Amino acid sequence: MLYEVLLVAYLIVALLLIGFVLIQQGKGADMGASFGAGGSNTVFGSSGSGNFMTRTTGILATLFFGISLTLGNITANREKAADDFEFMDVPVSEQQVPGDADVPVSQDSAPATDVPATNDAENESDVPN
Repeated sequence: MLYEVLLVAYLIVALLLIGFVLIQQGKGADMGASFGAGGSNTVFGSSGSGNFMTRTTGILATLFFGISLTLGNITANREKAADDFEFMDVPVSEQQVPGDADVPVSQDSAPATDVPATNDAENESDVPN
């Protein structure tokens, strides 16, 4: 339960952090505002957005790293589920199946091959001399 809540919080914090980083102005944008290029027409005033945006980005970055470390710690202590591909070294024919004990196996039977048995007399008559 805690793991799922942290995953959702991690996603929300990551998206907010990306958004706040993209909204911020670069360092070179302040040069035009110092000469009166419309810096006072902003939502936060002429210099108020830098402090708010910087603090919010710092808090979101701290939350992001903290949740990352917590999720990493929780994930490291979990047991890994058994994978079907872990047992690839043992062929299926050698594995013991509990239902096969009812099938009788004769010891005198010939080994199964892909080549059909042929009669030697038939082979001698088909060969031209």
